[in-house]
Amino acid sequence: MNERSLSFGKAASDYAKGRPGYPLQMVDWLLEGVTGRVLDLGAGTGKLTEAIHRCRHAEVVAVDPDPVMLATLEAHVPRVPTMRGTAEEIPLEDGSVDAVVMGQAWHWVDPEAAATEIARVLAPGGVLGLVWNIRNERSDWVTALTRVIGHSSAETMLAAGPPRVPAPFGPLEIEELTWKRPITADGLRALVHSRSNYITAPEAFRVDLDVALEHLIARTPELAGGGEFPMPYVTHGYRTRVAPAA
Repeated sequence: MNERSLSFGKAASDYAKGRPGYPLQMVDWLLEGVTGRVLDLGAGTGKLTEAIHRCRHAEVVAVDPDPVMLATLEAHVPRVPTMRGTAEEIPLEDGSVDAVVMGQAWHWVDPEAAATEIARVLAPGGVLGLVWNIRNERSDWVTALTRVIGHSSAETMLAAGPPRVPAPFGPLEIEELTWKRPITADGLRALVHSRSNYITAPEAFRVDLDVALEHLIARTPELAGGGEFPMPYVTHGYRTRVAPAA
């Protein structure tokens, strides 16, 4: 893990306000056939935790390295147990969960160490599910937004193809879902302010980006009206299981 991956607690309120949740249809796909305990790893403010709780009513435990993010999760999704930890050091016993899910998180981990540790805590036949919400740039204003804010680490990784999940896991199954999320201009500002490249940037960079963002909002009819507008996304889902021994 690095400074950017551990920076989100500095903007936990913006993260909770600006980031989208996860479509329940995608969560159902990730956890198809899972009836037992689910670990939300790198749970952040609980966006994915809440979706699992809503559509599955399963027993969920949330793990994240940042205590501020976990405190926000506890406020939004009460009664879900939380623990501090990372994908490389999970504070759970061997074979203690039936699924591990990670939202907007796998690109921050050491793949080899994380795969070994996740396989350790999964029960036999358990599933690993990875998911990302990525802006859909088929909309002109979203393309203009990307010119202002740049591409994230996750966006760059997924543009090159599916994530690499090493042994002991087998091949990935892949699913995509397009959808739109209602958001306001203030929500868009919070979304931008929740990104690690903004949080960790020098103040001068943040000021310049804020000015460019305000210009975009002012000149874009969809954004300047003061109400809600649809923010288009593509949600990318991947699932895999430990490969059978040869």
